[in-house]
Amino acid sequence: MKRTFALNTEPHVADVGGTELLFQPEVMGDDFMDAYAALRETHRGSGVNLEDLTTIEPGQLRAVTRSIRTFLAQLMLPESAELFTGLDVVDAKGTLVSSHQDLDAARAAAEAVTGGRVTDRLRLPDRVLVELLEWVVELYSGGTRPPTSSGGSATASPPRGRRGTGVSPSRASTPTAGR
Repeated sequence: MKRTFALNTEPHVADVGGTELLFQPEVMGDDFMDAYAALRETHRGSGVNLEDLTTIEPGQLRAVTRSIRTFLAQLMLPESAELFTGLDVVDAKGTLVSSHQDLDAARAAAEAVTGGRVTDRLRLPDRVLVELLEWVVELYSGGTRPPTSSGGSATASPPRGRRGTGVSPSRASTPTAGR
């Protein structure tokens, strides 16, 4: 008996506002889990819940978004990763002064410019970063959130609102023989 197993050879594509970010077609499970564990470990003890970024303070948000970008870039093809993690230094008028891949180098360059600041080359709303994170976790973990070191993921919260008391259409149908 012979069984053939397919491997994805085409990159996964995330179209973000017309910019295509290419992700590796296949990622070995341990590589994904190591990167995911490192992302979670980065924020362990800080009180940051990666599943709910609405409760974190603005100062923490910058570090969280940078770590999410780093995690996602590890799973991208090199050209997309470079764009996704790229940092630009702009002056007070918003004119591009320099571009960097390293946050410390970008900060140093910004300090040397009057009114200089660091911006992401590919600027995205935080909600899009969270959506990308969720998509990638689902994509590479087979549709389930990987377990954490605490022994597993928390159970899902119950849906909001009151539960209906009506009979669902599937329960109202007539049973058929053999089912």
